[in-house]
Amino acid sequence: MESSGVAGRADARAGFHPLVVSEVEPLTDDSVAVTFAVPPELHERYRHLPGQHLALRRTGEQGEEIRRTYSICAPASPVGEPPVLRVGIRLVDGGSFSTYALKELAVGDLVEVMEPMGRFSLVPRAGHFAAVVGGSGITPVLSIAATLLAREPEARFCLIRSDRTAASTMFLDEVADLKDRYPDRFQLVTVLSREEQQAGLPSGRLDRERLDALLPSLLPVGAIDGWFLCGPFGLVQGAERALRGLGVDRGRIHQEIFHVDDGSAPAPAVAADAPAHATLTATLHGRSGSWPVDRGETLLDTVLRSRADAPYACKGGVCGTCRAFLVSGEVRMDRNFALEPEETEAGYVLACQSHPVTPDVELDFDR
Repeated sequence: MESSGVAGRADARAGFHPLVVSEVEPLTDDSVAVTFAVPPELHERYRHLPGQHLALRRTGEQGEEIRRTYSICAPASPVGEPPVLRVGIRLVDGGSFSTYALKELAVGDLVEVMEPMGRFSLVPRAGHFAAVVGGSGITPVLSIAATLLAREPEARFCLIRSDRTAASTMFLDEVADLKDRYPDRFQLVTVLSREEQQAGLPSGRLDRERLDALLPSLLPVGAIDGWFLCGPFGLVQGAERALRGLGVDRGRIHQEIFHVDDGSAPAPAVAADAPAHATLTATLHGRSGSWPVDRGETLLDTVLRSRADAPYACKGGVCGTCRAFLVSGEVRMDRNFALEPEETEAGYVLACQSHPVTPDVELDFDR
């Protein structure tokens, strides 16, 4: 995310456009890569930074709107070349969008796609970088590593990835291609949690205890210019704690969480501090309005009751699409997996997780 050489478009005003599916490529038994065709008039709107994501939108069987966020796995295209929009989608038990993508989505279908967003990104520069990823967490890191190595000859990248089995590993060919193309600058370490490998590390979970011992044996941990952690909450949390314990400054650690509802993330706090009556004033797309906040609802839901154009994708505190600046008042966030400490200290909150603590609260989505 944004800091210490990391940058990204955080434009909450990005809109949806209907894009044609140009390819649906099976990756594993439970994952696919979906590519969208971008018409010339939208090239600049969909020119993404490596590591950014897309929100996809469709209408469910009951007429409800379904939004899901997926990271772009393709390298960032140079200026002047058409952007390549390719996302990795893994099937989630009971997942309405992932089930649709794997079982129904076909070439030629139209999908509502939001313009690229996100701050989990790296502007290519000289240096030594590393990533710890789990499962589908490889998706944005693949874009980051491929773009960095192609554009910056003085950069090196180490990828430490954890998967259940070899058969369940996404983007095997793409990662192997990086290893073949940049043998002196790309280091790959694979750990399988449920399958023994003929060579390499023994099987098992990549938890904090294991990372405490593994990371110093692989890399000069303190000399790495940027660490990128992506995957399930437990893995990312363990990797962050291991790095902090090894003396890595938090400004060099960048995170993106997937799958927070697996029991490993803390439950939302009880709203005992909510005022009996509260009013939200919000600025969005240059227009301001004030609305009463229903008890127990989030500030994003308050805005959505009157402004359907309010920005959001996951509503789970993960993607950061609903990021807003707290102009005045106080709020409590149930959880936050998208904003870095520097952002919250600067006054930014996630509207989808925020509840009023004071009777009057003002947010600015345009900052």
